[in-house]
Formats: sequence, structure tokens, C-alpha cells
Amino acid sequence: MKSIVTFLLMLTFSLGFAQKKETQKTQVVEASCGQCQFGMTSKKGCDLAVRIDGKSYFVEGTKLDDHGDAHAKDGFCEAIRKAEISGEIINDKYVVTSFKLLPL
Repeated sequence: MKSIVTFLLMLTFSLGFAQKKETQKTQVVEASCGQCQFGMTSKKGCDLAVRIDGKSYFVEGTKLDDHGDAHAKDGFCEAIRKAEISGEIINDKYVVTSFKLLPL
């Protein structure tokens, strides 16, 4: 009996996570270099970040240079761009499941 209850709890817990992933909304946010454009100081160097509702988060799941030359005229270290993203905030970082840089 105990194993059946444990199984049902695990199944319910798993389904809850699966549903959470499916219901993640896509949103358009500002994306740029966290240090160069958003003034973030908790990491050294240049790292991709997004700004959502006025708060900046470093991104995990894609990197600055995955989206072109960061130091080009329209690159993340030189400009703030718009991106369509989905994912979730975990431990004060935005973990992306999709990241699409929008055209200028």
C-alpha cells in the first residue's frame, strides 16, 4: 500500500512539472550584455542578460556570442536588443528554453 501511495505522489509531482514546462509563456524582453548595458556587477567579463519588468537576470541556456559579434555596432555589448524568450527564473537567473533575437 505504501508503494502505491509513493508511486501516485511521484506521478502527480512529475505531471505537475511537465505541465509547468508546457505552460511557459513566450515574452518579448530587452536583451544585452549584463555588465556593459545593464550595469550588473555580480560576474566579471561579459555575459548575456535579459531585463524583465525592470529587473535584470543573467541568462543560462544560451550565450552572448551565440547571437553574433557582441562588440559589433548592434551587438549585445554595444546595444540593447529585443528578444522573444521562454523559460523560467531559477535562483535569480533566467534559464531559457527558447531565445530568438528580434530584427532591429
